[in-house]
Amino acid sequence: MDFVIQFIFEHASSAHWIIFSSLMLAGLNVPISEDLMIIFSAVLAATVIPENTFKLFASVFLGCYFSDWVCYWIGRKWGPKLWNIRWFSKTVDLKKLTQIQGYYEKYGFRTLLFGRFIPFGVRNGLFLAAGLGKMHFGKFLLSDGIACFCSNTALFTLAYYGSRNYEALIHSLKTFNLFLFGAFVVSLIGLIWYKKKKKLKTQKEQQPPEL
Repeated sequence: MDFVIQFIFEHASSAHWIIFSSLMLAGLNVPISEDLMIIFSAVLAATVIPENTFKLFASVFLGCYFSDWVCYWIGRKWGPKLWNIRWFSKTVDLKKLTQIQGYYEKYGFRTLLFGRFIPFGVRNGLFLAAGLGKMHFGKFLLSDGIACFCSNTALFTLAYYGSRNYEALIHSLKTFNLFLFGAFVVSLIGLIWYKKKKKLKTQKEQQPPEL
């Protein structure tokens, strides 16, 4: 991933094509982080090549969407035979796929919608499971298209505006840290005062009564 990001940064003018190609490879279960690609694209759009914002968003959306098709058709065409491939059997957990298929049967479209927000290999499992379960391709296209657009738009927008306003965010964070420190000091003083008052009260109660 470090090499890919460095390469994209050095060829910023063609970043959208590189990002699209990288995401297509992710559909083949190559370990390329979809989230990192989206965030990096948004940072580029906000800071380096704002004129290519639309191209960068289109590249991550279409790259993610089309790579899902690749994953779906791998699962649909080869099915259980995939686990005869040593590399594939090591990178994809069959038990996890079986669990995801159960979620499809129980929750349907919501499995894709919410599952798309979960990183670390869950997404590819979603698409493989859809293919293995012979989900109708038209239904998959519609469901995954909506889920992909929602998740990509949310992450890209957050990263984009976060990058544009990073100075304000840092300033806000410093202010918040000062507030936390002040609250901590006040709480500490209050705790010391309470314990001291409680100790004096205990000592007073333990004193013998005057005759």
